[in-house]
Amino acid sequence: MSSKAIREYDAKLLLAYWLERAPAVDQSAALATPFVFPAPKVAQVSWDPATGAITPDTQLPSWVFTTKLVAKPDQLIKRRGKAGLLALNKTWEEAKEWISARAGKAQKVESVTGTLSNFIVEPFLPHPSNTEYYVCINSQREGDSILFTHEGGVDIGDVDAKALKVDIAVGKPFPSRDTFISTLLPHVPKEKQQTLVDFLLRLYSVYVDLHFAYLEINPLVVFDAVDGGQPTIQYLDMAAKLDQTAESICGPKWAIARDLTIYESGAPQTTSKGKSVSADRGPPMVWPAPFGRDLTKEEAYIQKLDASTGASLKLTVLNAEGRVWTMVAGGGASVVYSDAIAAHGFSHELANYGEYSGAPTEGQTYEYAKTIVDLITRGKPHPEGKILIIGGGIANFTNVAATFKGIIRALKEYKAPLINHSVRIYVRRGGPNYQEGLKAMRLLGESLGVPIKVFGPETHITEIVPLALGIKREPGKSSAVSLAPTSPPSPAPGAASSATEEATVGTVHADGGRTQANDQIVHFEAGAEQKRPSFRPFDATTRSFVYGLQPRAIQGMLDFDYSCGRAVPSVAAMIYPFGGHHIQKFYWGTKETLLPVYTSVEEAVKKHADVDVVVNFASSRSVYSSTLEILSFPQIKSIAIIAEGVPERHAREILHHAVEKGVLIIGPATVGGIKPGCFKIGNSGGMMDNIIASKLYRAGSVGYVSKSGGMSNELNNILSLVTNGTYEGIAIGGDRYPGSTFIDHLLRYEQDPDCKMLVLLGEVGGIEEYRVIDAVKKGIIKKPIVAWAIGTCAKMFATEVQFGHAGSMANSALETADAKNEAMRAAGFIVPETFEDLPQVLKEVYDALVSKGTVVPQEEREPPVIPMDYKWAQELGLIRKPAAFISTISDERGQELLYAGMRISDVFKEDIGLGGVVSLLWFKRRLPQWATKFIEMVLMLTADHGPAVSGAMNTIVATRAGKDLISSLASGLLTIGSRFGGALDEAASMFSGARDTGLTPREFVDQARKANKLISGIGHKIKSVNNPDLRVELVKEYVTKHFPSHTLLDYALAVEKVTTSKKDTLILNVDGCIAVCFVDLLRDSGAFTPEEADEYIKIGTLNGLFVLGRSIGFIGHHLDQKRLRAPLYRHPADDIFINMADVSQPRVLGRI
Repeated sequence: MSSKAIREYDAKLLLAYWLERAPAVDQSAALATPFVFPAPKVAQVSWDPATGAITPDTQLPSWVFTTKLVAKPDQLIKRRGKAGLLALNKTWEEAKEWISARAGKAQKVESVTGTLSNFIVEPFLPHPSNTEYYVCINSQREGDSILFTHEGGVDIGDVDAKALKVDIAVGKPFPSRDTFISTLLPHVPKEKQQTLVDFLLRLYSVYVDLHFAYLEINPLVVFDAVDGGQPTIQYLDMAAKLDQTAESICGPKWAIARDLTIYESGAPQTTSKGKSVSADRGPPMVWPAPFGRDLTKEEAYIQKLDASTGASLKLTVLNAEGRVWTMVAGGGASVVYSDAIAAHGFSHELANYGEYSGAPTEGQTYEYAKTIVDLITRGKPHPEGKILIIGGGIANFTNVAATFKGIIRALKEYKAPLINHSVRIYVRRGGPNYQEGLKAMRLLGESLGVPIKVFGPETHITEIVPLALGIKREPGKSSAVSLAPTSPPSPAPGAASSATEEATVGTVHADGGRTQANDQIVHFEAGAEQKRPSFRPFDATTRSFVYGLQPRAIQGMLDFDYSCGRAVPSVAAMIYPFGGHHIQKFYWGTKETLLPVYTSVEEAVKKHADVDVVVNFASSRSVYSSTLEILSFPQIKSIAIIAEGVPERHAREILHHAVEKGVLIIGPATVGGIKPGCFKIGNSGGMMDNIIASKLYRAGSVGYVSKSGGMSNELNNILSLVTNGTYEGIAIGGDRYPGSTFIDHLLRYEQDPDCKMLVLLGEVGGIEEYRVIDAVKKGIIKKPIVAWAIGTCAKMFATEVQFGHAGSMANSALETADAKNEAMRAAGFIVPETFEDLPQVLKEVYDALVSKGTVVPQEEREPPVIPMDYKWAQELGLIRKPAAFISTISDERGQELLYAGMRISDVFKEDIGLGGVVSLLWFKRRLPQWATKFIEMVLMLTADHGPAVSGAMNTIVATRAGKDLISSLASGLLTIGSRFGGALDEAASMFSGARDTGLTPREFVDQARKANKLISGIGHKIKSVNNPDLRVELVKEYVTKHFPSHTLLDYALAVEKVTTSKKDTLILNVDGCIAVCFVDLLRDSGAFTPEEADEYIKIGTLNGLFVLGRSIGFIGHHLDQKRLRAPLYRHPADDIFINMADVSQPRVLGRI
């Protein structure tokens, strides 16, 4: 969310640090007096619910113990003095006693009850009432306002009526000092005016630099000058809001002001040993819940989950004992469902408000659903049972079936509690793959024993609410009939309509020619600059750039174009500054087309004169700079900003520049908009099945404007059922300062002769609906307009609830949904009684226009078939294909990495070690501990054998030649074979084969001698019977002690007795010992069948142990040579015997 309240303590710390440090907001805003900055003296005392204690004295600043104090709760409570929550002129002991008596206790303030847990402590400041002033800075769409009155304090009264005001408009010259004095300070003593101006300038500089959204000080105390000095200023009570979306910009600035070591050396360290280290100097900003809305454990968990994902997950528990629970997809839809429940008189039973959106993963949806289902099934069962509404609008791109998988998992897990609490579930959803999702839900109900009723987009979004609540609606209220289109028709089918008739690749033509692969690529030339009326920014010739690599959105736009019968695609090119120039391929019907990717807007504009729209998918951090760059090109007339979380100050500046240049801005935080039959922005309208179902491939007669993208899809669906469809629809975005507002688009629709009827879907918060009301009253808008403001449930909530959109919060009675609906009805809008009645009202208005002849129905046309993408068809389970690879040892696709089915967290919990990991990944099973320890022992024994062996030497030579670690390691590993290190497999094969065929050790040795073959694993250059290899001794000792049996080792030792009788160096060497012991492990551990054991010997497992172990040594040699900075190695010439044959000598030539 954008504007969020912060504690008074944090607001004062921000001012304490930045009042003298923030850059001046304007060159003229320099200090004109020797201004004395207020001393930063503020302390926080918190109650710990775990211990029941308050902040200990050791963590408080020293001045607290030597100063008379003021203590008060710091929990966003208004009018604390009138509520008796103010302790004045107290010593610390008295203040501590006062705080302790209230900490952790329930406190009622007006109609809200909450637990007191945070307090602020400051020096008590005696002052006469005539030194108290009031100042407030707030932000609106047009700019900022500074309100000031010379009568501050508790009894300030109606601020709006008595305060003087200076407006600081975006992009306008900054007011002069004289303006501040004459406008704000005429009633202030002259000797204090300049000091107050300096303070206001510094205050506003901080306000701008730290992205405040609201800042109020009452009272602001200005003391008279003493001994010829300057008047001094102190701020007592303070309330503030920050723009949370500016955290990426201001986070470090907010954090450093909260570092208490800056203000007092003895204060607690914010980053000390044993404590978590924050990303910045100082702890991050804290966003407290409204008073009376203490976060429950479940709410805190969902909040944490929300912060760790790009999706949106929200949960507010309103009444834990309530019967009606919701689990709704989409910000706008979540409000609509709450409205419907409240409208039917069940607000007292509404248990929660929340939403999940932004394509959460199955795991995230599972955690969200599990949390809600757990809350539903707590406590004693209700005699009337409980209701769970799993609702949502028509998704744009979220795979509904995939998100339902997580919900289904949670419901299965709580089968018994759901039955015990008599929970009835009602599901309504639309969007990609919704049929499979609803089918899975219906089948779940049959197997779960819990009543589950499912509904698709053919059912009005909130129609399941009265069904769930057992309320019978009047007959005919939900009629939904699909109607024929009217003029203007869609563009005549051009290139697109004949694409399916083209020959496929490989087709032989009558002239003997063959269709080549390149013939399937359709090329479109850049056109000339387009001219169209200002009220019609989009038509069938509109061309756009897409800023950012968004292949899925672009393919959706091109599929829409093709279904509309457009002659050319609506996307001319992509702009992506972080990659080089290249071309990307997209489908155009059944063929393909190529779109260029440019690195700059300038280059793209030069090459495409016909483009006047940009769909900007840049992130919230870069969208400001990229949009300002786009605005510098007069060719661009419309920009859609998709990103959510754009700082409000940036959004205001963008819209100001756009107004100056006459550019239409849609967004930010929008899915975009759609002009049926002509143009769609990004993911607007959803996927092709929804485009076709909502008849968006051809124009209708109804123009609508909404804030919500999900609700825009609902309007498209409703309009296709009860009217002839959408003429144009825009989602302006849910932020406080959208680039264009309701009135901007409705005025366009009013001017457009092809748009016959208007729809406005407003919501709680803001005053933009009143601009439309004014236009209707003045007769500027004459066409019939159907309107509704969602959020009527807000009045039912005892505490402040932030709905799904940043701007969905009423700051005055005027901004409530009820007030807006009443005002619109009074102005002549057609306003239904409830949102559920909207389809019926739309149908009545449309039918009236048809009967008057204003709308003339036309014959429906069939759109061309758009083939489904292979990947999407596979995801829907419509097609199958054999996998190119099969893997059975690991899986990283879920929430946790799996090794042969074992979770990586369990690998560490059970401490299976490296040997255990090898057993899982090599043998796909857990081996006993003695076996895994043996594997680790082998790796340690084979890790290295000095620098002189061929593998180590190769590694060293490659390293000294300047090669990197991977190349040097590979050089060493390539020497491993039958002559070096590769004897393990051969030794295992020879010894096991001899024993299995029944040869005695002597017969085995004799047979090898007769075959003139060396026995692998026997013999050593240095070691002998009298000088044994200690590595072999270690292996033998471990095996005889821990292995359940070691028959092949015993056989090999018997062979050794035969061979050493001939020569004392023909001992069982380390390769042979490891090999025969590993065969014993495979055959006698009980984990393998005889066939499996033999297979592992044949496929190179034993050599794998040597490769894995020796890699440790090779890497060590590489690092050693790098540390030594060893030069390039050249072998001494005197160590090489060179024998060059005389040219005159005869040579034997190989026969070719």
